[in-house]
Amino acid sequence: MDFKKKIKKYDNLNAREIILNSYKQFEVGINIAKSVSLKIKKRKFDKIIICGMGGSAWPGEIIQTYLELKKEIKIPIIINRDYSLLNQTTKNSLVFISSYSGNTEEALNVYKEILKKKLLIQMVGFCVGGKLEKMCLKDKIPFIKYPDDGSTFQPRFATGYTFSSMLTVLANLGIIKKQSKDILSLKKYLKKIIPCLENQGKILAQKLFNKIPIIYSSNEFKIIAKVWTIKFTENSKILSFWNYFPELNHNEMNGYANIKGKNFFTIILKSNVTHPRIIKRAEITAQMIKERGGEVEILDMPGKNILEKMFSSIILGDWTSYYLALLNNQDPTPVAMVEEFKKRMI
Repeated sequence: MDFKKKIKKYDNLNAREIILNSYKQFEVGINIAKSVSLKIKKRKFDKIIICGMGGSAWPGEIIQTYLELKKEIKIPIIINRDYSLLNQTTKNSLVFISSYSGNTEEALNVYKEILKKKLLIQMVGFCVGGKLEKMCLKDKIPFIKYPDDGSTFQPRFATGYTFSSMLTVLANLGIIKKQSKDILSLKKYLKKIIPCLENQGKILAQKLFNKIPIIYSSNEFKIIAKVWTIKFTENSKILSFWNYFPELNHNEMNGYANIKGKNFFTIILKSNVTHPRIIKRAEITAQMIKERGGEVEILDMPGKNILEKMFSSIILGDWTSYYLALLNNQDPTPVAMVEEFKKRMI
Protein backbone atom coordinates (compact mmCIF):
# COMPACT_ATOMS: atom_id res chain seq x y z
CA MET A 1 0.00 0.00 0.00
CA ASP A 2 1.13 3.55 -0.79
CA PHE A 3 0.88 5.40 2.54
CA LYS A 4 1.91 8.83 1.20
CA LYS A 5 -1.65 10.09 0.75
CA LYS A 6 -2.69 8.81 4.17
CA ILE A 7 0.31 10.47 5.84
CA LYS A 8 -0.60 13.78 4.20
CA LYS A 9 -4.26 13.46 5.16
CA TYR A 10 -4.08 12.08 8.71
CA ASP A 11 -0.65 12.84 10.21
CA ASN A 12 -1.54 16.43 10.98
CA LEU A 13 0.92 16.80 13.87
CA ASN A 14 3.96 15.19 12.20
CA ALA A 15 4.21 12.05 14.33
CA ARG A 16 6.32 10.42 11.62
CA GLU A 17 8.98 13.11 11.91
CA ILE A 18 8.97 12.75 15.69
CA ILE A 19 9.61 9.00 15.44
CA LEU A 20 12.27 9.47 12.75
CA ASN A 21 14.13 11.94 14.99
CA SER A 22 13.54 10.18 18.31
CA TYR A 23 17.17 8.99 18.47
CA LYS A 24 18.26 12.61 19.03
CA GLN A 25 16.51 12.78 22.40
CA PHE A 26 19.07 10.60 24.17
CA GLU A 27 22.00 13.01 23.88
CA VAL A 28 19.74 15.96 24.71
CA GLY A 29 18.57 14.16 27.85
CA ILE A 30 22.15 13.64 29.00
CA ASN A 31 23.03 17.28 28.44
CA ILE A 32 20.04 18.81 30.21
CA ALA A 33 20.61 16.58 33.24
CA LYS A 34 24.35 17.29 33.35
CA SER A 35 23.80 21.02 33.29
CA VAL A 36 21.51 21.05 36.35
CA SER A 37 22.97 21.61 39.80
CA LEU A 38 21.13 19.06 41.92
CA LYS A 39 22.28 20.47 45.26
CA ILE A 40 21.48 17.18 46.95
CA LYS A 41 23.56 16.06 49.88
CA LYS A 42 25.34 12.88 48.94
CA ARG A 43 24.17 10.06 51.13
CA LYS A 44 23.42 6.40 50.95
CA PHE A 45 19.99 6.09 49.35
CA ASP A 46 18.09 2.89 50.11
CA LYS A 47 15.46 3.09 47.35
CA ILE A 48 14.40 5.07 44.31
CA ILE A 49 10.73 5.88 43.79
CA ILE A 50 9.62 7.17 40.39
CA CYS A 51 6.20 8.85 40.58
CA GLY A 52 4.28 9.45 37.39
CA MET A 53 1.63 8.26 34.99
CA GLY A 54 1.57 6.99 31.41
CA GLY A 55 4.50 8.09 29.27
CA SER A 56 6.10 9.78 32.27
CA ALA A 57 6.12 6.53 34.28
CA TRP A 58 6.97 3.63 32.03
CA PRO A 59 10.44 5.01 31.12
CA GLY A 60 11.14 4.38 34.81
CA GLU A 61 10.25 0.72 34.28
CA ILE A 62 12.64 0.61 31.34
CA ILE A 63 15.37 2.02 33.60
CA GLN A 64 14.47 -0.54 36.26
CA THR A 65 14.69 -3.39 33.72
CA TYR A 66 17.94 -2.14 32.21
CA LEU A 67 19.78 -1.63 35.50
CA GLU A 68 18.57 -4.90 36.99
CA LEU A 69 19.50 -6.96 33.93
CA LYS A 70 22.95 -5.37 33.85
CA LYS A 71 23.25 -5.74 37.64
CA GLU A 72 24.16 -2.06 37.82
CA ILE A 73 22.09 -1.19 40.88
CA LYS A 74 21.89 -2.57 44.41
CA ILE A 75 18.82 -0.73 45.70
CA PRO A 76 15.19 -1.25 44.63
CA ILE A 77 13.43 0.97 42.09
CA ILE A 78 9.70 1.41 42.74
CA ILE A 79 7.26 2.83 40.19
CA ASN A 80 4.44 4.73 41.89
CA ARG A 81 1.27 5.38 39.88
CA ASP A 82 -1.00 6.86 42.53
CA TYR A 83 -1.97 9.98 44.47
CA SER A 84 0.06 8.91 47.49
CA LEU A 85 3.35 7.29 48.38
CA LEU A 86 1.41 4.77 50.51
CA ASN A 87 4.14 4.56 53.16
CA GLN A 88 6.71 3.48 50.59
CA THR A 89 9.37 5.95 51.65
CA THR A 90 12.12 6.08 54.23
CA LYS A 91 14.25 9.07 55.14
CA ASN A 92 16.88 7.80 52.69
CA SER A 93 14.55 7.52 49.69
CA LEU A 94 15.20 9.34 46.44
CA VAL A 95 11.94 10.37 44.75
CA PHE A 96 11.59 11.40 41.11
CA ILE A 97 8.42 13.38 40.36
CA SER A 98 7.91 12.72 36.67
CA SER A 99 5.32 14.64 34.66
CA TYR A 100 6.15 15.57 31.09
CA SER A 101 3.51 18.31 30.99
CA GLY A 102 4.17 19.30 34.58
CA ASN A 103 0.44 19.11 35.28
CA THR A 104 -0.21 15.42 36.06
CA GLU A 105 -2.46 15.54 39.11
CA GLU A 106 -1.37 12.22 40.64
CA ALA A 107 2.33 13.13 40.53
CA LEU A 108 1.66 16.66 41.80
CA ASN A 109 -0.34 15.24 44.70
CA VAL A 110 2.62 13.09 45.73
CA TYR A 111 4.86 16.16 45.58
CA LYS A 112 2.47 18.05 47.88
CA GLU A 113 2.19 15.07 50.21
CA ILE A 114 5.97 14.96 50.65
CA LEU A 115 6.11 18.63 51.63
CA LYS A 116 2.96 18.55 53.76
CA LYS A 117 4.10 15.55 55.80
CA LYS A 118 7.64 16.99 55.97
CA LEU A 119 9.11 13.72 54.82
CA LEU A 120 12.88 13.92 55.02
CA ILE A 121 13.50 12.61 51.52
CA GLN A 122 15.18 14.00 48.45
CA MET A 123 13.11 14.93 45.39
CA VAL A 124 13.95 15.72 41.78
CA GLY A 125 11.33 16.98 39.30
CA PHE A 126 11.22 16.08 35.59
CA CYS A 127 8.98 18.14 33.30
CA VAL A 128 8.70 20.46 30.31
CA GLY A 129 7.14 23.18 32.48
CA GLY A 130 3.66 23.57 33.92
CA LYS A 131 2.76 23.52 37.60
CA LEU A 132 5.61 21.21 38.56
CA GLU A 133 8.25 23.63 37.30
CA LYS A 134 6.65 26.49 39.26
CA MET A 135 6.44 24.40 42.43
CA CYS A 136 10.05 23.23 42.15
CA LEU A 137 11.29 26.80 41.65
CA LYS A 138 9.23 28.06 44.58
CA ASP A 139 10.31 25.26 46.93
CA LYS A 140 13.91 25.15 45.66
CA ILE A 141 13.57 21.55 44.54
CA PRO A 142 16.01 20.55 41.77
CA PHE A 143 14.32 19.71 38.48
CA ILE A 144 15.17 18.68 34.96
CA LYS A 145 13.45 20.80 32.31
CA TYR A 146 12.77 18.98 29.05
CA PRO A 147 12.92 20.88 25.75
CA ASP A 148 9.57 22.37 24.78
CA ASP A 149 8.69 20.49 21.60
CA GLY A 150 5.29 22.13 21.30
CA SER A 151 1.93 21.96 23.01
CA THR A 152 0.81 18.99 20.90
CA PHE A 153 3.89 16.85 21.68
CA GLN A 154 2.87 13.71 23.56
CA PRO A 155 4.74 12.19 26.55
CA ARG A 156 4.75 8.75 24.91
CA PHE A 157 7.08 10.18 22.26
CA ALA A 158 9.52 11.62 24.83
CA THR A 159 11.01 8.39 26.18
CA GLY A 160 14.55 9.32 25.14
CA TYR A 161 14.47 12.53 27.20
CA THR A 162 13.09 10.80 30.29
CA PHE A 163 15.27 7.70 30.15
CA SER A 164 18.61 9.41 29.53
CA SER A 165 18.04 12.32 31.94
CA MET A 166 16.98 10.04 34.81
CA LEU A 167 19.96 7.74 34.26
CA THR A 168 22.26 10.76 34.20
CA VAL A 169 20.87 12.04 37.50
CA LEU A 170 21.41 8.62 39.10
CA ALA A 171 25.00 8.63 37.82
CA ASN A 172 25.61 12.20 39.03
CA LEU A 173 24.49 11.14 42.51
CA GLY A 174 26.87 8.19 42.48
CA ILE A 175 24.07 5.61 42.63
CA ILE A 176 25.15 3.99 39.36
CA LYS A 177 28.14 4.22 37.06
CA LYS A 178 28.11 6.78 34.26
CA GLN A 179 25.97 5.60 31.38
CA SER A 180 26.64 8.35 28.82
CA LYS A 181 28.91 6.22 26.64
CA ASP A 182 26.31 3.44 26.33
CA ILE A 183 23.49 5.94 25.72
CA LEU A 184 25.40 7.73 22.95
CA SER A 185 26.21 4.37 21.37
CA LEU A 186 22.47 3.61 21.49
CA LYS A 187 21.72 6.90 19.74
CA LYS A 188 24.10 6.00 16.92
CA TYR A 189 22.56 2.54 16.55
CA LEU A 190 18.97 3.85 16.48
CA LYS A 191 19.80 6.50 13.89
CA LYS A 192 20.96 3.74 11.58
CA ILE A 193 18.14 1.25 12.19
CA ILE A 194 15.05 3.51 12.42
CA PRO A 195 14.38 3.54 8.63
CA CYS A 196 14.57 -0.28 8.54
CA LEU A 197 12.17 -0.49 11.47
CA GLU A 198 9.77 1.81 9.63
CA ASN A 199 9.56 -0.60 6.72
CA GLN A 200 9.05 -3.53 9.07
CA GLY A 201 6.33 -1.59 10.91
CA LYS A 202 4.46 -0.90 7.66
CA ILE A 203 4.31 -4.60 6.82
CA LEU A 204 3.26 -5.61 10.33
CA ALA A 205 0.56 -2.91 10.47
CA GLN A 206 -1.10 -4.32 7.36
CA LYS A 207 -1.21 -7.76 8.97
CA LEU A 208 -2.84 -6.22 12.04
CA PHE A 209 -5.52 -4.25 10.19
CA ASN A 210 -8.95 -4.99 11.69
CA LYS A 211 -7.29 -7.18 14.34
CA ILE A 212 -6.84 -6.82 18.11
CA PRO A 213 -3.12 -7.14 18.96
CA ILE A 214 -2.00 -9.31 21.87
CA ILE A 215 1.65 -8.78 22.79
CA TYR A 216 3.74 -11.36 24.68
CA SER A 217 7.31 -11.27 25.93
CA SER A 218 9.59 -12.85 28.49
CA ASN A 219 9.26 -11.68 32.09
CA GLU A 220 12.35 -9.47 31.95
CA PHE A 221 11.05 -7.57 28.92
CA LYS A 222 7.40 -7.35 29.95
CA ILE A 223 7.60 -3.54 30.05
CA ILE A 224 8.28 -3.61 26.30
CA ALA A 225 5.15 -5.70 25.69
CA LYS A 226 3.22 -3.24 27.85
CA VAL A 227 4.57 -0.26 25.89
CA TRP A 228 3.44 -1.84 22.62
CA THR A 229 -0.13 -2.03 23.92
CA ILE A 230 0.07 1.63 24.96
CA LYS A 231 1.21 2.57 21.47
CA PHE A 232 -1.70 0.70 19.89
CA THR A 233 -4.28 2.23 22.21
CA GLU A 234 -2.98 5.81 21.94
CA ASN A 235 -1.63 5.90 18.37
CA SER A 236 -3.87 3.43 16.53
CA LYS A 237 -6.95 4.03 18.72
CA ILE A 238 -7.65 0.32 19.19
CA LEU A 239 -7.70 -2.02 22.18
CA SER A 240 -4.62 -4.13 22.79
CA PHE A 241 -3.48 -6.53 25.52
CA TRP A 242 -0.22 -7.92 26.88
CA ASN A 243 1.18 -10.68 29.07
CA TYR A 244 4.47 -12.49 29.66
CA PHE A 245 6.07 -15.92 29.83
CA PRO A 246 6.00 -18.20 31.73
CA GLU A 247 2.92 -16.92 33.62
CA LEU A 248 0.63 -16.85 30.58
CA ASN A 249 1.25 -20.57 29.98
CA HIS A 250 -0.45 -21.31 33.28
CA ASN A 251 -3.71 -19.51 32.51
CA GLU A 252 -4.19 -17.07 29.62
CA MET A 253 -3.21 -19.40 26.80
CA ASN A 254 -6.29 -21.49 27.47
CA GLY A 255 -8.30 -18.58 26.05
CA TYR A 256 -7.08 -19.64 22.61
CA ALA A 257 -9.05 -22.90 22.81
CA ASN A 258 -11.77 -21.39 20.59
CA ILE A 259 -9.78 -18.68 18.81
CA LYS A 260 -10.68 -19.76 15.26
CA GLY A 261 -12.51 -17.01 13.41
CA LYS A 262 -11.77 -14.39 16.08
CA ASN A 263 -10.03 -11.14 15.14
CA PHE A 264 -6.98 -11.44 17.41
CA PHE A 265 -3.36 -11.29 16.23
CA THR A 266 -0.66 -12.40 18.68
CA ILE A 267 2.85 -10.94 18.55
CA ILE A 268 5.59 -12.64 20.57
CA LEU A 269 8.72 -10.58 21.27
CA LYS A 270 11.62 -13.02 21.44
CA SER A 271 15.10 -12.35 22.78
CA ASN A 272 18.23 -14.49 22.80
CA VAL A 273 19.22 -13.13 26.22
CA THR A 274 16.31 -14.83 27.95
CA HIS A 275 16.18 -18.30 29.52
CA PRO A 276 16.23 -21.09 26.88
CA ARG A 277 13.12 -22.65 28.43
CA ILE A 278 11.26 -19.37 27.85
CA ILE A 279 12.27 -19.43 24.18
CA LYS A 280 10.92 -22.98 23.94
CA ARG A 281 7.69 -21.89 25.67
CA ALA A 282 7.26 -19.05 23.17
CA GLU A 283 7.77 -21.35 20.18
CA ILE A 284 5.39 -24.03 21.47
CA THR A 285 2.77 -21.40 22.37
CA ALA A 286 2.94 -19.95 18.86
CA GLN A 287 2.57 -23.43 17.36
CA MET A 288 -0.47 -24.23 19.53
CA ILE A 289 -2.17 -20.92 18.68
CA LYS A 290 -1.73 -21.62 14.96
CA GLU A 291 -3.06 -25.16 15.36
CA ARG A 292 -6.26 -23.69 16.78
CA GLY A 293 -6.72 -21.27 13.92
CA GLY A 294 -5.18 -18.18 15.51
CA GLU A 295 -2.76 -15.75 13.88
CA VAL A 296 0.62 -15.30 15.50
CA GLU A 297 4.05 -13.95 14.64
CA ILE A 298 7.31 -14.25 16.56
CA LEU A 299 9.53 -11.16 16.30
CA ASP A 300 13.18 -11.29 17.24
CA MET A 301 14.14 -8.25 19.29
CA PRO A 302 16.96 -6.69 17.21
CA GLY A 303 20.19 -5.40 18.69
CA LYS A 304 23.40 -6.68 20.26
CA ASN A 305 22.77 -5.58 23.85
CA ILE A 306 19.93 -4.90 26.27
CA LEU A 307 19.58 -1.21 25.43
CA GLU A 308 19.49 -1.83 21.68
CA LYS A 309 16.96 -4.63 22.05
CA MET A 310 14.62 -2.61 24.25
CA PHE A 311 14.59 0.61 22.27
CA SER A 312 14.63 -0.89 18.77
CA SER A 313 11.59 -2.94 19.85
CA ILE A 314 9.86 0.15 21.23
CA ILE A 315 10.46 2.06 18.00
CA LEU A 316 9.16 -0.89 15.96
CA GLY A 317 6.03 -0.61 18.12
CA ASP A 318 5.92 3.12 17.30
CA TRP A 319 6.05 2.46 13.58
CA THR A 320 3.58 -0.43 13.62
CA SER A 321 1.02 1.54 15.64
CA TYR A 322 1.65 4.67 13.53
CA TYR A 323 0.89 2.93 10.23
CA LEU A 324 -2.02 1.05 11.77
CA ALA A 325 -3.45 4.44 12.79
CA LEU A 326 -3.28 5.56 9.16
CA LEU A 327 -4.98 2.36 8.03
CA ASN A 328 -7.70 3.15 10.58
CA ASN A 329 -8.00 6.69 9.15
CA GLN A 330 -6.77 8.17 12.44
CA ASP A 331 -4.32 10.92 13.33
CA PRO A 332 -1.72 9.06 15.47
CA THR A 333 -1.07 11.96 17.86
CA PRO A 334 -4.28 13.18 19.59
CA VAL A 335 -5.77 11.24 22.52
CA ALA A 336 -9.25 12.76 22.53
CA MET A 337 -10.81 10.43 25.09
CA VAL A 338 -7.98 11.05 27.57
CA GLU A 339 -8.36 14.80 27.18
CA GLU A 340 -12.14 14.60 27.52
CA PHE A 341 -11.73 12.53 30.69
CA LYS A 342 -9.36 15.11 32.19
CA LYS A 343 -11.89 17.88 31.57
CA ARG A 344 -14.62 15.86 33.26
CA MET A 345 -12.38 15.39 36.30
CA ILE A 346 -12.06 19.13 36.89
